[in-house]
Amino acid sequence: MSVKQYQGKSPLRFTIRKEVDPDLRQRTKFLVTLVTIAFFLLAGRLFFLQVLQGERFSYLAENNRIRIKKIPGTRGMVFDRKGQLLVDSRPSFDLLFVPEDAVEPETTLGHLARLLGRDEREVIELLDEHKRRPAFEENVLGRDIDWRYVVAVEAHQLDLPGVTLRIRPRRSYLNSSIAAHLLGYVGEINRGQLTAYKETGYGMGDEIGQFGVEKSWEEFLRGRSGGQQVEVDALGRRVRVLHEVEDIPGHNVFLTLDRDLQETAYQALQGKEGAIAVLEVKSGAILALASSPAFDPNVFARGITSQEWRALIQDRMRPLNNRAIQGQYPPGSTFKIVLAIAVLEEGIIDPETRIFDPGYLIVGNRQFRDWKKGGHGWVDLHKAIVESCDVYFYQLGQRLGIDRIAKYARLLGLGEKTGIALDDEKGGLIPDSEWKRKRFGQPWFPGETPSAAIGQGYVNVTPLQMANLMASVANGGTLYRPWFVRKIESLDGTLIREYGPEKIRSVTLKESTLEYLSRALHDVVNSGSGTGGRARSNVVEIAGKTGTAQVAEMRGGFVKSEQLSYLIRDHAWFVAYAPAEKSEIAVAVLVEHGGHGGGAAAPLARKVIEKYFSLKGEPPQQLQAYKQGEPRVN
Repeated sequence: MSVKQYQGKSPLRFTIRKEVDPDLRQRTKFLVTLVTIAFFLLAGRLFFLQVLQGERFSYLAENNRIRIKKIPGTRGMVFDRKGQLLVDSRPSFDLLFVPEDAVEPETTLGHLARLLGRDEREVIELLDEHKRRPAFEENVLGRDIDWRYVVAVEAHQLDLPGVTLRIRPRRSYLNSSIAAHLLGYVGEINRGQLTAYKETGYGMGDEIGQFGVEKSWEEFLRGRSGGQQVEVDALGRRVRVLHEVEDIPGHNVFLTLDRDLQETAYQALQGKEGAIAVLEVKSGAILALASSPAFDPNVFARGITSQEWRALIQDRMRPLNNRAIQGQYPPGSTFKIVLAIAVLEEGIIDPETRIFDPGYLIVGNRQFRDWKKGGHGWVDLHKAIVESCDVYFYQLGQRLGIDRIAKYARLLGLGEKTGIALDDEKGGLIPDSEWKRKRFGQPWFPGETPSAAIGQGYVNVTPLQMANLMASVANGGTLYRPWFVRKIESLDGTLIREYGPEKIRSVTLKESTLEYLSRALHDVVNSGSGTGGRARSNVVEIAGKTGTAQVAEMRGGFVKSEQLSYLIRDHAWFVAYAPAEKSEIAVAVLVEHGGHGGGAAAPLARKVIEKYFSLKGEPPQQLQAYKQGEPRVN
């Protein structure tokens, strides 16, 4: 083929190759490269989203449409010995917020704060807390909110995306504070408790017993939570329930407590600091256990604020302290019961032997005064108990010695915890020579015994211990562990568990000792010269013993307690059992800084004892009141 022929056959092809723009070719290559990179980036992102993070985003997408709503189980109810309701649960509204359901969470919370009349910054700060929570988890903005706020939230629901209301059972203490220290309270589970109980089904936000019956019987009272699988709309509002698991209510607890008697004891202490314990003599069952001042457990049930909690723990009156089991006080002259038992059992003296009381006793270079200026004159054991003669018992203490005093005090339950099923019970203190040596590295000095003999010095007891001591004296020497739960029942009435008396020990006492002491304690209240005349009743015969415990040592002349500043006034005691024969109940009353036991504590004991017998519904035993002069006090 010739050159002309070749050129004639392919002129176009030759011309195109000659006319391709190099810049265009470069741009084409760049575009192809860019598209290729974009493709690989898109493919990598899809791989990351669908393969590596597929499960997570699937979960988030599903939670944006379907939520699991926990339904807290209703706690069991608490009843008194007669079936009267003490603690129940009521419906309440909690205010919840899920930030993921709101386009602008801060704007939503600001609007909500204005509706509720709350500080906007305080509400918005909850978003910072949410950052540490899983996605779509509900934040609690308010518990047990008022009905007017419920209406406001419902009326503005479209303006509050992510904000919802939840109905849940809330603990209700029907008689407010009357048995707060015994019943206790519930609160939201804390992180430490959540770790300890993680295997038992608790979760964040659950309520748990924090104190008292609520804590000790948590295992039975707590309900088992249920749940709902709920479909929600874009605002987080419920559309329909897809699946539901019913919650299971807790068991009911029946106490030995008598609500009416408890209320009487609580009311008797109003305006005072102190405690009253009432025990059943033949079993140790607690009929009333009051401590004043008290607190309202309903505050804890709805969610106590930091300001409210601070006010409680900083209150000088210590309302959270259960004085019946945690208060440790010198027993004063009520301790003379122990001395009387000790000397009669040991045969230290003949009860008819008389000792002269000039109003003081000198031991070494120290003078120990009697409460009565000028003394009681010639005194035997009976008169010493009835008139509460200090000098007589100073001398008995010297003859017994501190170790024998401690032996009988401990036998009768003092100086050790009673074992009641409540937290933080104190054991008091009964000193002896060994204790002194270990505590101070010193021997026991004879000059320390007179104070201990009349319940002063190092001696400390709790009101419940003294009630238990009186119960053991009344029943012949059996010491029971105080108890207050009678039985546990399921919601349908099936008996789950039953409780009864538990004997700590039996103290073998001579019948003559018990008879002698019984007559003396009867006359403390019912004779004209007894210090407990203010406890005398026309309804039932009461046997008891007064006590006045010094808070601060007074040197010099006689000073009346009411003339002292409040915090150094004497504590007032009265311990008793009734009826004086065939006794049914034992009572201990302690009034902090109340002055004389016969004047401040004895009338309260009479009021409680008379209430007990009026509640029995039996015709009262009318007695002829003694008219032998004004009762004395000590």
